[in-house]
Amino acid sequence: MTAPSSPTDSRNLRRDAARNRAALLLTARRVFAEQGIDVAMAEIARRAGVGIATLFRHFPTRDDLITGVFEDKMTAYLDAVETALRDPDAWNGFRGFVERVCEMQCEDRGFTNVLTMTFPNACAFEAKRSAALRGFETLTAKAKSAGRLRSDFCSQDLVVFLMANAGVVAGASDATPVASARLVSYLIATCDASHNHTLAPPPSVRQMQEAMQHNALR
Repeated sequence: MTAPSSPTDSRNLRRDAARNRAALLLTARRVFAEQGIDVAMAEIARRAGVGIATLFRHFPTRDDLITGVFEDKMTAYLDAVETALRDPDAWNGFRGFVERVCEMQCEDRGFTNVLTMTFPNACAFEAKRSAALRGFETLTAKAKSAGRLRSDFCSQDLVVFLMANAGVVAGASDATPVASARLVSYLIATCDASHNHTLAPPPSVRQMQEAMQHNALR
């Protein structure tokens, strides 16, 4: 007959579990930032010094691990929108937000992927994304009302910008920050209301959602 676990044993197990979870999150954060989010789960477990079974016990799916790693980044994404909304100059707020989010992509290749994906089962994570999108729509409305943002700009354009910048970041060279900043400068310049030339129509919301879901399934 097996003796019941003592309170000390239970505390030790909880400490071990917490330590393993922290090690997995830290390792995954580093690996995702370096290589993107397509790294094998077994490689993350190996580098964290735990078995693959331990990884899946804490994070049953890749999406669980990804959203666990990037929860703080999604919070920072939402914070960036709220900071932009507080700027008394709506155009300056718009420009600063786009620049900051693209900088976040350069800082972390993994987050570059996450920004153009969806995670339907991660309700809290997606709630922050939705809140950020609502804030961005408010920001763009203010910039349009101020006569600074072109009237045909729409929220799908932000996703297109992020996808374009993701292509620059994927190059992962010393020139990436400079190339990204150059691209973003061009993109923001085209958003100015003084550029009133006709653009091609934007993708529909549904098309952008399907593109983001496709990215998540790759």
